[in-house]
Amino acid sequence: MERLKIGVICYPSLGGSGVVATELAIKMAAKGHEIHFITSSLPFRYNEPQENIYFHEVRIDGYAVFKYPPYDIALANRIGQVVEEQQLDLLHVHYAVPHAVSAVLAKDMIQSDIGIITTLHGTDVTILGHDPALRNTVKYGIDKSDITTAVSDSLRTETIELIEPIKDIQTIYNFIDEETYHPIEPGTLREDLGILADEKVIIHISNFRSVKRIPDLIRAFALIVEKISVKLLLVGEGPEVPRIRRLVDMLGVTERVIFTGKRDDLPELLSFSDVMVLPSEKEAFGLVLLEGFACGVPAVGTLAGGIPEVIEDGVNGHLVPIGDPEQIAEKTLHILCNQDVHQMMKENALETVRGKFASDKIVAQYEKLYYDLQKKGCPNVWN
Repeated sequence: MERLKIGVICYPSLGGSGVVATELAIKMAAKGHEIHFITSSLPFRYNEPQENIYFHEVRIDGYAVFKYPPYDIALANRIGQVVEEQQLDLLHVHYAVPHAVSAVLAKDMIQSDIGIITTLHGTDVTILGHDPALRNTVKYGIDKSDITTAVSDSLRTETIELIEPIKDIQTIYNFIDEETYHPIEPGTLREDLGILADEKVIIHISNFRSVKRIPDLIRAFALIVEKISVKLLLVGEGPEVPRIRRLVDMLGVTERVIFTGKRDDLPELLSFSDVMVLPSEKEAFGLVLLEGFACGVPAVGTLAGGIPEVIEDGVNGHLVPIGDPEQIAEKTLHILCNQDVHQMMKENALETVRGKFASDKIVAQYEKLYYDLQKKGCPNVWN
């Protein structure tokens, strides 16, 4: 098969879309393709230089005529430059706004026929798509792309119903790097965090926004501590942290809740955790669930977005209604208090990652899209 030169446009900072975009790019580079990141900074998951991967920085200068720096225009200009200078074969952009729109603008500016694949990760539809001022912009980015994918069937359905694109959208699920996420010996980390040997561990990992509904988890946890000896790990940072801390204090569980902040040792933290809870009201996919599953951690999650496409109720975890702390507590206790149930769900969680969401399977689906797009007429394939 021909090797391809692929331009990748994504958010380089912490977040599920950046993780998937970077991991996909790294795996494509390992298969021999040439990857060109076109971003404002190096993606945070790209930790060390790798063969076949190049970085093209998007610089944004301030101009008095603009109230805000024109990132989307600067990005379009840089995309155009890289397409021409590097003779790219295709662009894979993550998020319709602003990335797909900027890619389309770049393509038009340089009068290129380069193919564009857009992957929707959620926020561009679930939030921006509901804003009348931006809905047509999201639709434009999708309609002008050659191929559009969504990370879950739920997101695909919501996009079609809300945006009404002229082209179909296909689902390609998220994946994780199994070489990073797997059961691992955590060393003294458990003890370092002050967790006793006989205490169960509940873990939640997110960016602590209101959409994650972490107060529901805290209220559920206050019910759980009445029944068993347990600690709650809250991993991450975000605007909701002060509110959550106040609720933890108010409910009298301060000594049992550990705020870890952002961590680079998620596999180790997950490997000694007993159950993950994701109580979100919106979740396009729930990549963190796969990270937990890969480390053998069953999950309790809400019937929101793509979560039911990852959690199979009663198999690798439990599903609960949105905004129901009592159900969260009940289902979490069911896993924690039944050793046979926990072991069964742990084994099924590992199998979920190995089967439905295996990285080689998902990467192959994207690679097929790349070659399908090339067959439609992009002329720059190199050998």
